[in-house]
Amino acid sequence: MRDVCEDFECELVEFNGENNHVHLLVNFPPKVALSKLVSSLKGVSSRRLRQEYPELVRHYWRAQRLWSGSYFAGSVGGAPLSIVRQYIEQQNRPL
Repeated sequence: MRDVCEDFECELVEFNGENNHVHLLVNFPPKVALSKLVSSLKGVSSRRLRQEYPELVRHYWRAQRLWSGSYFAGSVGGAPLSIVRQYIEQQNRPL
């Protein structure tokens, strides 16, 4: 995730998640299209996870995809990053 963010000139501030989703706190410039960043994050992480954990094949979503086609993005402008970071840290670690 960090490598992909760096490729997009973004900063991965925090990363955590649960069994069926992940939380990323990313600082990115306005020139970055969020949909392209998310698509790349999903594609690269899916490929790497399938290489490292071939048993994930039984958990594919649909049509041989590890991730769902949807995502949620919210802005935290104005919220203290320490609070957002604390929320993400308190989530369970992803597989």
